[in-house]
Amino acid sequence: MRNPVRNAIGAAAAVTLAVLGMTVIPTEGPAAAGQSPARAGQAATTYKAPRSPFKDGKPDLNGIWQANNTANWDIQGHAARQGPVLELGAAFAVPAGLGVVEGDDIPYQPWAAAKKKENAANWLKLDPEIKCYMPGVPRANYMPHPFQIVQTPSHILVAYEFASASRTIYMNSKDESPADTWMGWSRGRWEGDTLVVDVNAFNGQTWFDRAGNFHSDALHVIERYTPISRDVLQYDVTIEDPKVFTRPWKMSMPLYRRVEKHAQLLEYKCVEFVEELIYGHLRKKK
Repeated sequence: MRNPVRNAIGAAAAVTLAVLGMTVIPTEGPAAAGQSPARAGQAATTYKAPRSPFKDGKPDLNGIWQANNTANWDIQGHAARQGPVLELGAAFAVPAGLGVVEGDDIPYQPWAAAKKKENAANWLKLDPEIKCYMPGVPRANYMPHPFQIVQTPSHILVAYEFASASRTIYMNSKDESPADTWMGWSRGRWEGDTLVVDVNAFNGQTWFDRAGNFHSDALHVIERYTPISRDVLQYDVTIEDPKVFTRPWKMSMPLYRRVEKHAQLLEYKCVEFVEELIYGHLRKKK
């Protein structure tokens, strides 16, 4: 489903810059799809990442990382708008974003496009994030919370600050998941300096963002993590779900290393924040 907001934003920006005599950056192409300028300039093909301390010849991805975009609000291009809680005013308004979806088009089946609109209209009731459920993949990687990669030759642990979620990437494994889960089942391999992760076995209960973009339990995700500088990973994702979409589609974005002194994940155990929201109606009335 193509989003017209982004085209309107791009057109307005082009007119404004033209009036000011400035160079207009095209709104199509790799950078507009959420990729970094470094990626667009093919810096990823020339950068050589430091090697893993295990001396296995693989790039070292260890560290704490975080996205810097508005994809958790809406993975497609969108204008700023008033938030859902009047009393919070500008503090919880929705910030504008160019989107991270390739071509800004999500190919929903007709029934799914209608369901997406229904989800958006009932966001505060239906978004799993509101209830502190595990965010799923790829959403966990672009929420406004950091995550940590701990790398070994046989397993890679990804620990997320939000809800203390985590997942293990099983390297060069053919094992299948024993059950469907919120975070799926991750199997990894190396293609040169790119970590490729194949994720399936989802329970179908997570969303891609707060705008109601969703999937089913048939979701299949291919992630690609490519170091393009010491402190930046290019993150590319291919989404497949034949129950919801008419074809595979992609999103991409840079992930940035948290470089402040003593950077670490802190606790965000949000279950206690939502107990009243979820179970308050069960309290015995006096």
